[in-house]
Amino acid sequence: MRRNEIGPARTPARPWSRRAARAGAAAVVVGLVGIASPAGAHVTVTPSTTAAGAHALLQFAVGHGCGDSPTTRITIQIPAQITSVTPTRTALWKVTKQTETVDPPAVDAHGNKVVQRVASVTFSTDTPLPDGYREVFELTVQLPEAEGTRLVFPTIQTCERGESAWTEVPQDGKDVGELQLPAPSFVVAAPLNGTEGPDGTGGTGGTGGTHHHTLAGNSAATPAPARDDTLTLAALAAGILGSLLGGAALVRQRRRT
Repeated sequence: MRRNEIGPARTPARPWSRRAARAGAAAVVVGLVGIASPAGAHVTVTPSTTAAGAHALLQFAVGHGCGDSPTTRITIQIPAQITSVTPTRTALWKVTKQTETVDPPAVDAHGNKVVQRVASVTFSTDTPLPDGYREVFELTVQLPEAEGTRLVFPTIQTCERGESAWTEVPQDGKDVGELQLPAPSFVVAAPLNGTEGPDGTGGTGGTGGTHHHTLAGNSAATPAPARDDTLTLAALAAGILGSLLGGAALVRQRRRT
C-alpha cells in the first residue's frame, strides 16, 4: 500500500461551518467592542461611606476626554443637602471653590450656624489630561442625616475642544444606565450602628464613625488593667512564697553543717 493511501481522504469543510465560525468570531468582536464602548465611560463618584451623618471621602473619576480631546477643567456642583466640603489639592490641578449664601441658615452637627456653603468646586490645569488617561478628584464632605436621600453631583467636563455636561438624572423610573450623560450620584444609607456618634453624626462611617469605633473599643477594653493587676499580685505572692521556702531550706542546711 502506498503511503498516501494509509488513511481515508478528508472531507472538505462545509460552507455552513465556515460561516458559523465567522459568525462566532464576529460575536466575540462585538462583545469586546461593547465592553469598551463609550456608553460605559462616565464620570463616576465613589464614596468611602454612605452612612447618614458620616464624614465621607468622595472620589470623582474621569477616564476619558470629550471625544478624543484632552480635559482641561472639571467643575463639580455640590447638592444643597451638603454644607461642609473640603477639596483635596493635587499637583497638576488648581482648585477653586465657589460659595453661596444659605438661606435660611442651616445648623451643622456641632450646633454651629451655617450661612455660607461651597456650591461648586473646580479643578483646572495647564497640563491637559489626555483622552484614555484616568484622573481622580477628591472631596471630603459630611453627609446629611436623611437616610434614603439621593445626592446628585452635576459635573461639567471642559476640554480643549468642547465639553461634556454630566448632569442627567433618571426620571419616571428610568435606569441610570439608560442615560447618555448621567450625573454622578449615590443614595445615603442608614447609620452603620443605628445611633449617633460622639460628634453628633449618625453612624460609624467615615471619619466620625472611625472615631466612634475607637472609643467603643477602648471602652470595652477598660477591665484589662484589673486582669493585669491580678496577675501581678499572683506573681508577687508566688515570689514571696518562693523566697520563704528558699530561706527555710537554707536554715536547715546550716543546722546540718
